[in-house]
Amino acid sequence: MQDDDSGFLGTGWAFPPAFDAPSRDAALVSGADDIAESLLILLSTRPGERVMRPTYGCDLRSIAFEHIDLNTATRIRTMIEQAVRFFEPRVTLEDVRLKLDRLSTAAVLRIELVYLVRSTNSRHNLVYPLYIEEGNAVGRVL
Repeated sequence: MQDDDSGFLGTGWAFPPAFDAPSRDAALVSGADDIAESLLILLSTRPGERVMRPTYGCDLRSIAFEHIDLNTATRIRTMIEQAVRFFEPRVTLEDVRLKLDRLSTAAVLRIELVYLVRSTNSRHNLVYPLYIEEGNAVGRVL
């Protein structure tokens, strides 16, 4: 989707990468869609995975199998706040909300980011599901 604000916010490859067969061009995203995909990539990347940017990422996978209590929730919020502050300068993170839900045998921590796109002053949110195998997790809002 092409936005009028793509000049301010940039254009990048869609994630996951896709190609148009007839034109052989890569699928692109612009504006707020590009920022949302950038945030998803940031949250999904472990520090050290990118050879040329070893500090890039957010180590959310390190909390797998941990009991989700107030201390763990604070650690998660801090990890996300630091990663967004250092690696996504196009946004101001306003809030990080966590909700733990039980789905069949797996626990899912729904991480909601509420952020403001700086150049357009528009508010957006993004929900990132983090799957956690944890035996004593109870569905509650942290």
